[in-house]
Amino acid sequence: MGKKIVELEPETPFHTFTTDEVTEHLKTSILEGLSSEEAAERLKTYGPNELEGNGGVKWYKVLWRQIANALVAVLLIATVLAFATQDYAEGGVILFVIVMNAAIGFWQEFNAEQTMEALRNMSSPTAQVIRDETRVTIPNNQAVPGDIMIFEDGDVIGADCRLFEVFNLETDEALLTGESLPVQKNLAIIENAEEALGDRLNMVFASTTVVKGRAKGIVTSTAMATQIGKIATSLNNVDSDEQTPLQKRLNKMAYFVFLAAILLVIVVFGVHNFKYSNEAAIYAISVSIAIIPEGLIAVVTLTMAFGVSRMAEVKAIVRRLSSLESLGAVTNVCSDKTGTLTQSKMVAVRMWLPSSGFFRITGTGFVPQGEIFCQGEMTDGDFQEQEQQVANGSGSNPFLRTIQAASLCNMAELRRNQHPETHGEWSAIGDPTEIALQVLAYKADLAKPDLVSQGFNLVAEFPFDSSVKRMSVLFEAPSTNDAPGEHFIFTKGATERVLGCCNSWLEGDVEHRIGGEKGGDRAAFESRINEKMNILAERGLRVLTLAYRKYEVVPGVDLVHGLVREEIESNMVFLGLVGIYDPPRAESRPAVLRCYEAGIRVHMLTGDHPSTAAAIAKEVAIIPEDVPVKNNPLIMTAAQFDAMSEEEIDRLEELPRVVARCSPDTKVKMIAALHRRNLFATMTGDGVNDSPSLKAANVGIAMGQSGSDVAKQAADIVLTDDNFATIVKAVAEGRRMFANIQKFVQHLMSANVAEIVVLIVGLAFKDDQRMAVFPMSPVEILFLNMITSSPPAMGLGLEPPSESNMREPPRSATQGLFTFEVVMDTFIYGLAMGALSFASFVAVVFGFGGGEMGAHCNTEWSIDCEPVFRARATSYTCLTMLILAHAVNCRSLRESGWKIQNLKTLKHNKMLWMSIVIGALLVLPVLYIPGFNRDVFKHSPITYEWGLVAAALVIFIAFAEVYKMIKVKTMKPLGLEANSQAEMERMRMVMTTVSHNDSAIEHNEKTKDS
Repeated sequence: MGKKIVELEPETPFHTFTTDEVTEHLKTSILEGLSSEEAAERLKTYGPNELEGNGGVKWYKVLWRQIANALVAVLLIATVLAFATQDYAEGGVILFVIVMNAAIGFWQEFNAEQTMEALRNMSSPTAQVIRDETRVTIPNNQAVPGDIMIFEDGDVIGADCRLFEVFNLETDEALLTGESLPVQKNLAIIENAEEALGDRLNMVFASTTVVKGRAKGIVTSTAMATQIGKIATSLNNVDSDEQTPLQKRLNKMAYFVFLAAILLVIVVFGVHNFKYSNEAAIYAISVSIAIIPEGLIAVVTLTMAFGVSRMAEVKAIVRRLSSLESLGAVTNVCSDKTGTLTQSKMVAVRMWLPSSGFFRITGTGFVPQGEIFCQGEMTDGDFQEQEQQVANGSGSNPFLRTIQAASLCNMAELRRNQHPETHGEWSAIGDPTEIALQVLAYKADLAKPDLVSQGFNLVAEFPFDSSVKRMSVLFEAPSTNDAPGEHFIFTKGATERVLGCCNSWLEGDVEHRIGGEKGGDRAAFESRINEKMNILAERGLRVLTLAYRKYEVVPGVDLVHGLVREEIESNMVFLGLVGIYDPPRAESRPAVLRCYEAGIRVHMLTGDHPSTAAAIAKEVAIIPEDVPVKNNPLIMTAAQFDAMSEEEIDRLEELPRVVARCSPDTKVKMIAALHRRNLFATMTGDGVNDSPSLKAANVGIAMGQSGSDVAKQAADIVLTDDNFATIVKAVAEGRRMFANIQKFVQHLMSANVAEIVVLIVGLAFKDDQRMAVFPMSPVEILFLNMITSSPPAMGLGLEPPSESNMREPPRSATQGLFTFEVVMDTFIYGLAMGALSFASFVAVVFGFGGGEMGAHCNTEWSIDCEPVFRARATSYTCLTMLILAHAVNCRSLRESGWKIQNLKTLKHNKMLWMSIVIGALLVLPVLYIPGFNRDVFKHSPITYEWGLVAAALVIFIAFAEVYKMIKVKTMKPLGLEANSQAEMERMRMVMTTVSHNDSAIEHNEKTKDS
């Protein structure tokens, strides 16, 4: 089972090599990468890129957990006592039950642990590499020496790499060097082979984090050959013994049951005047066995494993088991917009330039085919002239510079697949917004690859930062007539963040200063820009603003590391606006409405403009379609929300449903506000800066496709499809799992209560020797607990969600398994089953057997004991059938389980109906196999007593139906009275009764303006 790890000359000082020397040494290509076949061969040679930890699932630890608990201790005591009293048949059966219970529990938990291990591997960090000349994403453990690895802001570096392409790269290497400040990387060759790790600036190391910038590197070492592998082999160990809150509650319940068992033992000996005898001891052990649900832990393990697997099927990877339990208590979902509520298939559809007016852009998706039409404020002739200038690459007109900015201030890549099976389909890599701008540039024949081939050279990059909401690049233009090329800075980002950097705008070849004679004052100019932006935003378009300026190179200034962002992004020239449409996912609106039906409120926290955010929010039903956006308490900007004090936020009738221009700090503030209202919230995130809000939320959910590795590690759940509907499915699965746990716990504990009722009341019956007569033998009790009760309980753990699963309010976060209703049901059903079973025992002994109890009927059969043995068989058979019938009752707390339509749905749960059928059939061999019945189970075959069993079964089913009818009429309904339409109407009411919030909103507007 051990992994084959071979180090690739770990002492080789790759930091002293040139790029060509590294590629030659590792037999790779920085352009083509490795082939898939070569990568597979190297994976066999060097092994998975994983640190050696605890070696995965340890079978002996799983086995030890099955036998090292209080429940098994009681059974072992019973075994010892049985052998001590020379009751070898009973002792052998109990020992067999112990072994079988451990085996079943081991098999289930071992498989569950293996499933969890596989799922944890699925949620491990990924790596972007170049394979077969194509950029692909692979599990990080599949990386091999020689791979060309690509790093971006927020990535966790998966292997030691020699860099060959760097743009403003800074990494956090505190894990290795203890240095708290990020390390700025470069490509300079280091002469000293013994240089300290912190000074190897042309290398990056596994498990460190990209703080800023991007880069490409050649993988030099993986797994234990990496620097982190040499000094910390246990970094990625997983604590498989960590218990979830549910498991802790069940453990407490087990200890409580154990104490109750001790009290019952004392009661038994008390009835026998505290005189020790073998029969009294065995009766005491029988009572203690009856109260302990031996199969509980195994059933919980199976249910948890099934829940995690179900979550994986709906594309939600559970990283922490506690989150699976918590999902059922979620009251508020805070979601991002782009890619989660929308399709993340952005396309630029509109553009506006100050001197030209609006443009309409045709075409869809990644296909760079479409036309750009001018719609206003310039003639067709003027537009044709500009198009000609663009085609010639001449002039400095706004259209040319705007398209250049969209093309060059952009990291996205557009490719046409050449594989015959794809028929030349277009694909894209990068941020969806940047892809849309790159497609626009292709449509204007100014694609980035073409501009680069013409001589545009990237000098420096200031990547997008959520705190400034913009990105800038410095390019050197092609040289002309032996003169060095000019330098240009291109910027794109949120309008309010880019406008603040601009002091002029472009018309033709002339720059007009804002505030100048033609430009008008700044307030008027910004008002004009905001008016146009609102026109685009109200159509649901995400609006980006583009700007540029010429940059005069200062001699002696390092154009890579000597630039200051604040200086670079100043005195910019405003170019124009681009409106990008990202259509909502078809499943988003139904999912949001389903949330409302489940009593869950949805909040959209996005970086978009308020009008854009509100337009999409209306499309997906987060807010009603007919409400205004302005001065709406349910729609705020981050500036408005952040300016409010905690007291002002707490006075709001309801927290905003839409927060636009949202920053990571705003998300944390929203979570804190929800917590102050005692609400249970889940938060989605994808960026590095989202980690605080993911950790602050009750359930943090990271995006598997667009999310950074830092966000994934901070999250409890990772969505592999970045889809909001998957969040709703996950919540539904969390509710289903918790409800099923309540069902099978109630079923198991009801059976135990029934057994206790029979045994405790049975203490009143004494034989001719004044010893208590067992209404059920210890072996019968064990058989009921392990063979009859546990399989149906497992089936209940696999029950599909009920129709009302998402039409009930979220359970309280502090609510345990044992609600008042569950406890009441447990005792009432248990008392009913116990009473009917004991009544059958009494009927046989006194009604048909003349009340003869015989002597020593607890240990051996005689003709005098026949009435007791037949009565014991009747009581056992009766309780068996009642327990199996009770499994049908437990499928729903209130709804009848015996309606025709509900019985038809039973076929969907194969485990449940098969366990009921097999459990009923097993009664026959237990009753009628000679020797096995009287010597082991201490009962005799029955005949006419089957009529008593049938009568008890009918009475119990009728009782259960009447009991549920009484509960429906007298108890508060489980379902929500409000549906999705009522929730919309309630929001309208909130929006029309905001007088006490107006002052706060106005105050925040003034704060924003100032």
